[in-house]
Amino acid sequence: MAVLDLDGTLVDTNYHHALSWYRAFRRFEITIPVWRLHRHVGMGGDKFVAAVAGDEVEDRHGDELRDTWEQLFDEMIDEVAPLEGVRGLVVALKDRGHEVVLASSSVQKHFDRFIDLLEIRDDVDGWTTKDDVEASKPEPDLVQAAMGKVKSDQAVMLGDTPWDVEAARKAGVETVCLITGGFSEHELLEAGASAVFESLVELRAHLDETPFCGD
Repeated sequence: MAVLDLDGTLVDTNYHHALSWYRAFRRFEITIPVWRLHRHVGMGGDKFVAAVAGDEVEDRHGDELRDTWEQLFDEMIDEVAPLEGVRGLVVALKDRGHEVVLASSSVQKHFDRFIDLLEIRDDVDGWTTKDDVEASKPEPDLVQAAMGKVKSDQAVMLGDTPWDVEAARKAGVETVCLITGGFSEHELLEAGASAVFESLVELRAHLDETPFCGD
């Protein structure tokens, strides 16, 4: 089966997330450089605040920061666009015998917006949201939940951040990555990705040279 990350992999959201977090922290008079916030995009919101600002900020403001981030991201969501080649890749994966599950830790309203934007609701075999997991990336729960949607014990993941690679590795799954999330080929290979591509279109053209070649 194919486990596809959503944010930064199928929809171009990672910098929107970083800017929303920056503005959320500023509401609490905390300034964290946007580049540092971006380096942690892909990590679940339950871990994000402590990772970038420390446990004290998490204890004092964690839930309020997450609520503020969500509000600010909602204000930007109309600017989010799909990355080129999503449906073509899904069809190519299905043609190779893969069941395709979207592995998202998005809140439900964001997930619904994105899957409708991508127009692939009827093309995939399942999906996850924040409600399906107790612990977010880089823990393996999200990958395991995605595999559970089709009761598969073998999978390959497509992601865009080192957090995707780490979560997949902990679940015993290989990862193919894109640089669409803003992490370099070197960083993703160093994290353990089996292959890295510039875009979904490039990946589709080389699909048979990756672990996605077929069941």
